[in-house]
Amino acid sequence: MKSIPVIILCGGKGTRLYEETEFRPKPMVEIGGRPILWHIMKLYSAYSFKEFILCLGYKGNMIKDFFLNYHYYNSDLTVQLGNPSKICYHRNNPEENWKISLVDTGEAAQTGARVMRVRDYLENAEHFCLTYGDGIGDMDLKKLLEFHIRHGKIGTVTGVRPPGRFGEMRINRHGQAVEFNEKPQVSEGIINGGFFIFKREFIEQYLDTHRGDQLILEREPLQELSRDGQLMVFVHEGFWQPMDTYRDYLALNEMHKKGLFSWAAKGRSKYGRK
Repeated sequence: MKSIPVIILCGGKGTRLYEETEFRPKPMVEIGGRPILWHIMKLYSAYSFKEFILCLGYKGNMIKDFFLNYHYYNSDLTVQLGNPSKICYHRNNPEENWKISLVDTGEAAQTGARVMRVRDYLENAEHFCLTYGDGIGDMDLKKLLEFHIRHGKIGTVTGVRPPGRFGEMRINRHGQAVEFNEKPQVSEGIINGGFFIFKREFIEQYLDTHRGDQLILEREPLQELSRDGQLMVFVHEGFWQPMDTYRDYLALNEMHKKGLFSWAAKGRSKYGRK
């Protein structure tokens, strides 16, 4: 199979995380010293997805700057002050084989409109991956792809159980706690965890080119795909966490300290800043 490109939605304003997004786009908010966008791309790269299409919007130039100066930010270097154009970068970054298209899809565009505006960058790809720039997990992307190819439908979405936000206690009739669970994972109900895979025909058949900025992927396109019996769910039972709020941001950094980001561990020890 040909290389499968990965579209990452990076253009939203992230207003619920205003403590950080006042100054930077949400995908550039750092977990363990690196942008969450980098962690998402490292996860895909660990499963040999190397081609990325980033849908930029709010403060998109900061994302462009990060990748244009990637060696500068992630390498030791030697400069000659008398010859400023001569810079020697030490250590090769494993990301050097990534192909990254940075596409301005508009600051006000909704998710579906952003996907429409990068369709030409898919070139002749038969399938493409799609995810958000603010959620991470330990998905087995190889199994996800195998599931998508095997069922033969147009779309696949990763279904996850929403992480619990509050401690849960069970008490007996005397008011005594018989069980205490700190922030348990919800045991029932599956929600959209991102990490989609689509056939190319999803764009032609389900994304309306006449809606401009207001085309929302999660409304008519996915609802119609589901009604047509063309959307399958790959259930992920492992680690998954969105970064919707400042509380989520703090939780993700704690998870990083505990080593849950296995794809990042090699990167930290091999190159760049911690």
